[in-house]
This record gives sequence, structure tokens and C-alpha cells, in this order.
Amino acid sequence: MQQVQLFFATNFTPNIAIYLLCFLIIALTVWIILLERRIKNLLAGPGSTHLGDTVKHLRGELEMLQGFRIDMEKYLRTVEERLKKSIRGVETVRFNPFKGTGDGGNQSFATALLDEEGNGVVISSIYARDRTSIFSKPIGRYISSHELSEEEIDAIAKAKAKTFFNK
Repeated sequence: MQQVQLFFATNFTPNIAIYLLCFLIIALTVWIILLERRIKNLLAGPGSTHLGDTVKHLRGELEMLQGFRIDMEKYLRTVEERLKKSIRGVETVRFNPFKGTGDGGNQSFATALLDEEGNGVVISSIYARDRTSIFSKPIGRYISSHELSEEEIDAIAKAKAKTFFNK
């Protein structure tokens, strides 16, 4: 202990004390600047001077985001309802209605256009050399009140498979 006191008594001059105090002041100034930056980052929002302002600002932002979320949920529900009623399954089946005679080739077709609930229309075209006939039959829940050909039934079944695949 006497050696430590002797060391400070002999080597500790006023210049060393001034240098130590200047270093201490600089270190404390840097520390204060860093703390001020951290406090500024903590105090979010315009004109925040204390943590209460920051909490109030963040609460307002949260309420705004919750309102936006509610609006988006309403919008998405309406979009989902509209999508259910839009055409989701489309299928075309080509065929030759005159298989034995060779007339018509595979130019005839049946196309089913269905929504997610199986409502829509099936459009058929029968092609022959001298004429083309087009038929349209309404479809409700994947069935029709009109008699359907095998090709129309096939087109509806394939369109139905596509609507379930896309869900």
C-alpha cells in the first residue's frame, strides 16, 4: 500500500491529472452522444419528447393498421364471392358426329363453361359439309334440364374436375 501511495505521490503531476480529466470528459461526452442516439431511436414519431408520445403515436399507427386490415378482409370476402360466380372450369371436347359416313371430321365440339358451384353453360357445335348447327344448354349444379349428348356430359365432367383442382 505504501508503494502505491509513493508511486502516486512521486509520479502524479498536475499535467497528468489534466490529461486524465480531459480523457474522462471526452469518454463521457461520447457515451452521452451514444445514449442520446439510442433515446432518439426509441422515441418514434414526429415531435416525440418522451416515451408517452411514442406510445401514443404507435397506438395511432396500430389503430390505422387494424382499420386497414378490416377493410381488406371485407374486400377479400367480396372478391371470394365474385370468384365463386366466375367461370372456373372450361373444357372442350372435339368429336365426329357422323362416325360411319366420314362426313364432318373432328370439326364438331362441345364446350362447358362452369363456375365453382357447377352453374354455367355447355355450347355444342355440329359441323357438316353443308351446314353448322350451334346449341346452348344451361347447366345448374353440373346437370341440365335439357337432354345432353355423351360429348356434352364428357365436357361437363372434365370442366368439373378442373374447378375442384383449382380450389
